[in-house]
Amino acid sequence: MTGILYHGQPNGPSFTVLAAAFEKGVDLDLRAIDLVAGERHSTALPHAIEVDQSIEGEGPVLVVDGVAMTDSVFVACYLDEVGSGPAIRPADPYARWQMMAWCRYVIERVAPAAAALGNAAAPPPAVPAGIASADLAARWTEAVEGKVEESRLTDSRTKIVQAVEKIEAQLADGRDWLMGDFSIADLETHGWLAGMRAIVPDAFAAAPLTDAWEARLRARPAVVKALGLATIPEPEAIWAPGPEINRWG
Repeated sequence: MTGILYHGQPNGPSFTVLAAAFEKGVDLDLRAIDLVAGERHSTALPHAIEVDQSIEGEGPVLVVDGVAMTDSVFVACYLDEVGSGPAIRPADPYARWQMMAWCRYVIERVAPAAAALGNAAAPPPAVPAGIASADLAARWTEAVEGKVEESRLTDSRTKIVQAVEKIEAQLADGRDWLMGDFSIADLETHGWLAGMRAIVPDAFAAAPLTDAWEARLRARPAVVKALGLATIPEPEAIWAPGPEINRWG
């Protein structure tokens, strides 16, 4: 497979896709872009509707044979199919459903909360030109102007606390990984939560199973390689507008 991966710092969705590609041994042309500067919206990148209207917000873009793909979990599923390394999705149908349900929880509840908190802590400098999605443009404006309501930030902190509690409960039976075997769920969860340790430290104050899980994950060669692509000391502190916060709470 010949593909180009446009990616940001190894945090959030870019981390998921980079680590998944390395886990699967997929050889990609890696091209770093500045997501915080809005480079994903430049004319140099493909602008398929799947990219311009991505629910993920500012995430990586994989281009294969001229076809652009985005949304980290689904790109990771694609890489799992085309790569030669060990599977990063369960083979059992029910176990695969469990993994995708977990990833949906991360996408819809954890990721919007993390992105809101990350952007509030380190707002992007300006709204870039060329944003096709009205919803994403509004999130950029909100992030740059710091207009997010405190109630939404409070709710986001609560969601991060709940996510760590969910991890602790999932690992309580002694398993090493969230789905038993290592999977995309581990990558996606870590990608969005890694930067929350500095922003919501109380969530991790009494989470020994989460701490051990993160240590195991960070020791994996593919994760080491992904994190090694960082061009700054703390890539987990770099945020661009992400998924929209759920309106239903």
